[in-house]
Amino acid sequence: MAGTAQAPKKLKRNFSLLAALGVILVLAGLVGLIYTWAATLTSMLLFGWLLLIGGVIGLLHAIESRGSDYFWLAVVVAALNIAAGVVVIRHPEGSAEALTLFAALLFLTGGLFRLVGSLVVRGPQFGWTLLQGAFGLLLGILVLGNWPESSRYVLGLFFSLALLFDGLGLLAIGVGGRRIVRMVAEPAGAGGGGGRTTAPGATSPSPGSRHDAHRPEGDQDQSRG
Repeated sequence: MAGTAQAPKKLKRNFSLLAALGVILVLAGLVGLIYTWAATLTSMLLFGWLLLIGGVIGLLHAIESRGSDYFWLAVVVAALNIAAGVVVIRHPEGSAEALTLFAALLFLTGGLFRLVGSLVVRGPQFGWTLLQGAFGLLLGILVLGNWPESSRYVLGLFFSLALLFDGLGLLAIGVGGRRIVRMVAEPAGAGGGGGRTTAPGATSPSPGSRHDAHRPEGDQDQSRG
């Protein structure tokens, strides 16, 4: 019973932590939208450290499985990740310019293929696919036309928007989860009132029978007569 009573409190605490994390991410996203260049450098440094740590872990895993067929492939991939991580950490601005150029080319090619594909196929999602293709093509042209100056805010803008939307999602889950737990826990607490119960099939004695039980035996015979 004690564990059952503690379960709603534990769930509320977990959902509160999710909501608090969501608030932190939302604030970080808003700050990143204001200071996009700082958000760009932060995202590049995080990306570099992720590459470096992933490369080191991949290299250790490759050394543990050095008798396997894919040993040298794993070593090469890990070395490339380590080298890329070191380069990104030491040169975040140049790495941001290169990644922004790569992102602009992806927007251009992806938008062009979506646009042409929607015009050729004309499927059930024709309008939506056409809009996506036109938006991707326009975004790629804008980023590429302002490159390398666009590298100062494009990656930071995307990074900040990702933080903002993830934070809003966690905040909604945390607040909604707390509300659901409270709605479920309140009827359970209200229905668990401590009233006196009787065993199934047993009937409570009537006031008259309790009074007769305390009367003298002679008086009970007279009342029966």
